Amino acid sequence: MIANTEQKNLIKTARITGLWYLMMAITGILGFMVFHSQIFVSGNPEQTLTNLVELESTARIRLLLEFGIVISQALTAVWFFKLFKDNYEWEAWTLGIWGMVNALAIMISAISIASVIGIANSEISAMEDKVLLIQVFQNIISNAWGIGGLFFGLWLFPMGYIVIKSKRLPVWLGRIIILGGIGYLISTVIHYAGIDFSFNRFLTLPATIGEFWMIGYLLIFGIRPSNE
Repeated sequence: MIANTEQKNLIKTARITGLWYLMMAITGILGFMVFHSQIFVSGNPEQTLTNLVELESTARIRLLLEFGIVISQALTAVWFFKLFKDNYEWEAWTLGIWGMVNALAIMISAISIASVIGIANSEISAMEDKVLLIQVFQNIISNAWGIGGLFFGLWLFPMGYIVIKSKRLPVWLGRIIILGGIGYLISTVIHYAGIDFSFNRFLTLPATIGEFWMIGYLLIFGIRPSNE
């Protein structure tokens, strides 16, 4: 009876974890992949300035979505820790801490987005000064996400390890997640090493597959009973 109650509580925790993870995915897709390009034009701070002024409401939606990513990433990390801490304390701490570092990296991006919105609509009269400042913050946004790829990959290692070791989720899910973590690390290093590798973006594909599989499994099935 006690074991049954504990399993039900774990399934509830797993589904809440999956819900936060899903929210992170939705806000990430909308914010970074849909709205970001409507405002921020790579290598063209002048056009970015025009977009920030003429599409201010869209820029603020982009900022609010970045808030959503930060909040949901932090809560996902916390709930993963809660889900695994009893049996895999060291790994759960690692997963939670590295997940929080992800949130901090994205928060740097959010601060920069808020800054460029303020600069674009400020009373600074010299257009050249605005363009220069926007270019600086635009680079910070890009690099917060780019260098953040190191920890976007690292937090997948303890996640995948726990899945494989516990066997309370599909073992192949854990393997794909670890492969995705390796892909993120290699992709980030290749990019910042200045190596021209046309298939670089495909290195993170296993991470995308693994994370959406994880979200689906947590929401639908929760977590398997312990075999111990």
